[in-house]
Amino acid sequence: MARPHTRMPPRHDARTMAGICSGSREGKSVRYASALLGALVLAASHAGAQRVGAIGSAQAAGVEAAGAHDPARPRAMQLAEARVSAEPAAPPPSAVPPAPAVRPAYRELRFEEDWSALRDPEALASRDLFDPLKHVPLTDDGSVWISFGGQLRERVEAWSGFDFGAPEDDDEVFLLSRLLLHADLHLGPHVRVFVEGKSALSTEPFVFGGVRRLDSDTLALQNGFLELRGALPGADATLRLGRQELRFGRQRLVSPLDWANARRTFDGASLALAAGELRVTAFATQPVRVRRYERNDHGTGHAFYGVHAQARPWADGPLRVELYAYGLGRDDVVFEGTAGDEDRFTLGGRASGELPGTGLDLDLEAAWQGGEVGDERIDAAMVATQLGWWWAEAPTSPRAFLGLDYASGDDRPGGDVELFDPLFPLGHAYLGYVDAVGRQNVIAPSLGVTFRPLARTTAELTGYWFWRADRGSGLYDAGGRLLRAGTASRSRNVGAEIDLLVRHQLDPHTVVAVGYSHFFPGGFVERSGPSEAIDFGYLIVQYTF
Repeated sequence: MARPHTRMPPRHDARTMAGICSGSREGKSVRYASALLGALVLAASHAGAQRVGAIGSAQAAGVEAAGAHDPARPRAMQLAEARVSAEPAAPPPSAVPPAPAVRPAYRELRFEEDWSALRDPEALASRDLFDPLKHVPLTDDGSVWISFGGQLRERVEAWSGFDFGAPEDDDEVFLLSRLLLHADLHLGPHVRVFVEGKSALSTEPFVFGGVRRLDSDTLALQNGFLELRGALPGADATLRLGRQELRFGRQRLVSPLDWANARRTFDGASLALAAGELRVTAFATQPVRVRRYERNDHGTGHAFYGVHAQARPWADGPLRVELYAYGLGRDDVVFEGTAGDEDRFTLGGRASGELPGTGLDLDLEAAWQGGEVGDERIDAAMVATQLGWWWAEAPTSPRAFLGLDYASGDDRPGGDVELFDPLFPLGHAYLGYVDAVGRQNVIAPSLGVTFRPLARTTAELTGYWFWRADRGSGLYDAGGRLLRAGTASRSRNVGAEIDLLVRHQLDPHTVVAVGYSHFFPGGFVERSGPSEAIDFGYLIVQYTF
């Protein structure tokens, strides 16, 4: 069955926080949330005695923290880069003076950065133009300080055959501009206030009939939260209250969606507990709807909550494991033949790591969804895997990889809902940069290679093949929008895509990227409507400070 348009926050209402916190809403969402929060308390009570700071614990995310998706960086190269950045430095002998402090790296979630090292600028091995903005003391003892930063991104997109030629004007060239500015106020070691503003503009805000809802957001609050830190028995705790971005694992299901001009964000609360290699995060939020020329809000009737845990089973081992349970509640949804309030929960896990001494790495994630839509049950699933081989000693450090993605669809309209819901994904990073295929009703093998032709240049070439998993469901794009109904054709073959992306780091602040993608329509597209081949080219210039 098809779902209503998309799962992106700008296209749905959101349930009030009072309903989440008080449990006043009828249905199962509140009971699911209570169970998930109970699981968090149980995890905290069994956490190890070793504690890490909230910022330092983020390093336990390994590939996710060091190699978070950058829309201008080939996604497969992130794994190789993360190997280097995630390796701990050996402590110097006592007779040797300590090495200079390492400058913090810019992160996708800017509130994960820790610039406290600039309290003593002389301790850093190098200086930067923006150092005076990164640590501004507000008291004589330096316990209260503020940090400033931002990012400017310009992206030119050129399209031919958008949506396979379905729009009247399917050939367009336009410019997307985004400015992010933030202030990070530290009121001692336990209290913090983080505020980030956003302006996202497009030269064609209603391009392709206005289906791209995340291109424009004239002026909005992207992040604005109060953070409280403290120590609990066996773990360090970080509580955030307010508007905040969420990102977990490889962002297949929960992501701020940095590729979008208007990034995704949520209103609500999150609590993170960190103990050694274990990090557990619980959250209760509402997706924020993007309104192009009005104030963004979370509306009513939409809730997202859950628990995510990540750890290394063996402290010195290569394996990293994640487990998660998410709940999604929406009022008055309508599927093909099925309507009512939706209470959907997702149970999943991920394992990733390297085989030491082989150059091989593996990433495997699977999730199952249950719950109800009206009186009908939900039964859906997805699996994503990638096997890579990295030849580090070669001149260009190539990495070849083979992947397979599966997400269920409905075998017939009406009745039980078997279509997988990708929730709030970084859809652009997977299943092709054209974004014509999302993680719903799909079987997609992929093959690719990444390499470094120059020291500061990375390149990626990837090919995809797409089939419908079930004939009863149609084709959904990366944002969850239904492009073709399942009844339009019996063919499973959706098509194939090839992506080329080259990224160059000009300096510590500036990234330039250029990419080209081509989609070859298959039998299902050809027999269900317009079937033009899609060409997509883009140029990105991004400056971060």
